[in-house]
Amino acid sequence: MSAKSGSATAERAEQGQGSRRPSESLTRDECLELFKQLYLARYFDIRLIKEKKRGRLRGTLYSSHNQEAILVGSLFGLLSTDWISPIHRDMPAFFLKDIRQGWDNDSRLGMTIEEVCCQVWGKEGSPGRARDNWSHIGSKANKIIHSTSMLAGTIPAAAGVAYADRMQGGNCVVLTYNGEGSTAQGIFHEAINYAAVHKLPVITIIENNHWAYGTPTELESPVEDFADRAKGYGIPGLIADGQDVFDVYDKVMEAVEHARSGKGPAIVECKTFRAYGHGDHDDDRAMKYRPAEEVEKGRSRDPIAVCRQRLIELGYLTGEEATSFMAEGKSATEATNEDFPPEVVAYLNKGIEAAIASPLPAAEEGAMWVFKENN
Repeated sequence: MSAKSGSATAERAEQGQGSRRPSESLTRDECLELFKQLYLARYFDIRLIKEKKRGRLRGTLYSSHNQEAILVGSLFGLLSTDWISPIHRDMPAFFLKDIRQGWDNDSRLGMTIEEVCCQVWGKEGSPGRARDNWSHIGSKANKIIHSTSMLAGTIPAAAGVAYADRMQGGNCVVLTYNGEGSTAQGIFHEAINYAAVHKLPVITIIENNHWAYGTPTELESPVEDFADRAKGYGIPGLIADGQDVFDVYDKVMEAVEHARSGKGPAIVECKTFRAYGHGDHDDDRAMKYRPAEEVEKGRSRDPIAVCRQRLIELGYLTGEEATSFMAEGKSATEATNEDFPPEVVAYLNKGIEAAIASPLPAAEEGAMWVFKENN
């Protein structure tokens, strides 16, 4: 595999004439499932913003709007037994993991929509039992490493999980998600160096959305492509179009094949753009530190629209289907339930209703998981 693979044409030339990109092996139903999952991730984001504006939800929201293709494309090809390590902007990843096995499949290795919504609402039904109201959750049983606010801190944890799995004879791959700003931290380099030395199957996804809180990329790194960080460790550094779910799928699957074959880690940089502020507390400020024309350009290639066009070209969306549920390009204020497939709306309704109905934990639980229990 090449050390850098930003051009699909060059990549295919390197792989040999007649070779196929992984996405070219996806069936029609699988391609349509990818499309539907993009809607699901977008609706989760939009619906929570609406719920907060209605006064039914408190706390900070971290939007994945316009970055959904990264989550959907990277998770779609994983095995149930693979691990993931999401961060704050990856909340849909908790219920998208292994969802390919069936949205309501109780045996799949991913969190239910009810668990995720209970976490957001800070209710008893959450994995963390209301210890935190956003993404600081995880599940050993579901192969999800607990999220942390210490960005790049996901990578050493992922390396440890990968090492332990290998010692036990496993063959899992561990995906970590990080913002491009985290690549400037020492722990990022230490952890990837460790993974490279020991050839651990850790794939670090860099969500390059052009802004680390209020710092633009030109003040974060002297190089344009964060995938170039990989050169220092002798590992592949791939570049994916973060707005194209199929390109993300292709690049991540290439990295997965490399890692699972025992060749070690890889970095996949997904070039995207953050639609809103760092969190909803930053939305007003983000309108001032980011020029309006930059935001317009960054949001001009909506992942749903890009996927829709690809499906039309493939002949998988025709006639009325091709122009149904036009959620792309619409903000949380503009979008309505009619812009999304009914099954997407129903799925999230189920999660939100469960969260609202779930009670708050009893006060007596305050010390739970803090001190060692004697029973």
